This record gives sequence, structure tokens and C-alpha cells, in this order.
Amino acid sequence: MSVRFAVRVRPGASRTAVGGRWSGGALIVAVAAPAVAGKANEAVRRALAEAFGVRRRQVAIVRGERGRDKLIELDPAPPDAESILARLLDGT
Repeated sequence: MSVRFAVRVRPGASRTAVGGRWSGGALIVAVAAPAVAGKANEAVRRALAEAFGVRRRQVAIVRGERGRDKLIELDPAPPDAESILARLLDGT
């Protein structure tokens, strides 16, 4: 089973962090990597894999490779993916 959700990326942040809610309900993912040559996308995949406790290859960017707003798919998703996502959106 897979799970899809929206994220808003903040590239070039002082540190990598996952948590908080952007307008429209997207999960905020701040990454230290710059938005150059796919570095930020790879950092987003790495950060989300760690936050959800999955392997990096299970995290796919379905839409938004070149923008800050992305659609992410976890496949397969961990059984508690929905509760992890809710906790991250709350910023806890």
C-alpha cells in the first residue's frame, strides 16, 4: 500500500528539518542542500525516508521535480504512515 502527500520544500535552509504545515496543508521540508542539479530533491527524499523510517528508494517525487511544491509517494508505506504524517504536520 502506498501513501501520497504534498510537501513544500525550503532549500538552502540552515539545517534539514521535517515538520509543520504550509498553507493548503502541505508538509514543510527544510533542507540545507541548494536547489541545484537535483541536490535538494535528493535531500528531501533522504529527510522523508528518515522521518518515516523507510528506505530512500521507497520515497518518490511524483510531481514537482523542479518546484518547491511536490507530491510525494511512499511505496510501500509503513503501517503507521498516516499517524507519522499527522504528527509531522502538527510540528511535533
